[in-house]
Amino acid sequence: MNIKHALLATLLLAPSLAAAKGEHADAYLSDAQIHAVMAALPAPSAPGSAEDQADRATTDRAFAARSEADFAQAQREEKFNAFDFAPVIGDGFRADRLPHVAALFKEAEHETKEAVDLSKNGWRRPRPCPPASDCAAHPEQAAKKSFGYPSGHSSRATVDAILLSQLFPQDADALMQHARDIGWRRVVKGVHTPQDIYAGREFGQALATDMLASSTMQHDLAAAREELRAAGLAPGNP
Repeated sequence: MNIKHALLATLLLAPSLAAAKGEHADAYLSDAQIHAVMAALPAPSAPGSAEDQADRATTDRAFAARSEADFAQAQREEKFNAFDFAPVIGDGFRADRLPHVAALFKEAEHETKEAVDLSKNGWRRPRPCPPASDCAAHPEQAAKKSFGYPSGHSSRATVDAILLSQLFPQDADALMQHARDIGWRRVVKGVHTPQDIYAGREFGQALATDMLASSTMQHDLAAAREELRAAGLAPGNP
């Protein structure tokens, strides 16, 4: 899909975005912000081009060279949220202990997924399908999956890491690395190309930046900091 067609698809999808967000009066992102982020995302490689083929070949090699540990971790991360960053933050970082934190990230992840789904459906880039992968063995199931660009896991992990860095600034580098690892393991799993992952990082960074400009987000971050302090998880607590 060329750039003009992709942008046209984005505009045609605008009504569905407005309808979806109509139920979220306190959303962190406006329609205009999401449309601007979508429009700024570079186009993926042209299907069948040398660049596209090289990108997909990288996924084939990563999948073929996968370790059991990395593949098992990728399987566990098929569904994840901000609380899966607990290995970086600490064992006490749990949704059942932190309802305000949980609500903040549930909304942020929901809005990120909406934006990612719209962008994927605008670009309609097919996912990779490495030899000997589930996709190759069960093409009928693979056809039901969403498109690949940008990666939803990479986008959401990046948003989570940036927002978590607002709450745990001392762990910012480790949080961002954890997000990059989540994204890369999607390549190891054979379900995304590096280009999908890098686009997700860029997409997530832009969405998180806009979220942080929201007064609603700043209010919710303040409540989250108080909750973390009360739970003994705030930076500097013994």
